[in-house]
Amino acid sequence: MFCLLLLTACKDETTMPSPVAMNAESTGYFCQMNILEHPGPKAQIHLANYPGAPLFFSQVSDAVAYLQMPEQADTVTATYVSDMGAATSWANPGETNWIAADTAMFVVGSSSKGGMDAPEFVPFSDLVKAQAFAARNGGYVMSLAQIPETSIASSSTPADTDFAARLHALSNTSGD
Repeated sequence: MFCLLLLTACKDETTMPSPVAMNAESTGYFCQMNILEHPGPKAQIHLANYPGAPLFFSQVSDAVAYLQMPEQADTVTATYVSDMGAATSWANPGETNWIAADTAMFVVGSSSKGGMDAPEFVPFSDLVKAQAFAARNGGYVMSLAQIPETSIASSSTPADTDFAARLHALSNTSGD
């Protein structure tokens, strides 16, 4: 028993990085635009190889898509999303009201559009506020782990869909 306690005490405990407040220098990873100029919830992803310099996302759905990308090879150390239950408005989601994405409740499939005018996953720390939002705007309340891949794919913008179609067409072209 003593050995087990000793091993537990010596275990390397990695602390999660803290969220970073948004400011005028915070630009979206995909769009490279100042995210403060766009309405709706935001996200930030911290990577092991870039401590203290998170990737910001103009939409939470973009961050969820990033987490699912097979090309994403760095270790994610933390993911934070705007708590829309603490936001002053849709236009002003807040610069510092971050919550850990894995503890948030998301409204998926609502009529609300995110910062890039695409379908959005709307995060809340309070289940009752998430349910009230879903009752007003449609959609379903679920955890991050419950968001289906089909919802992630359907949150892409028309430009992304066009790009995917062109890429698919190129892959069907014979290179002989």
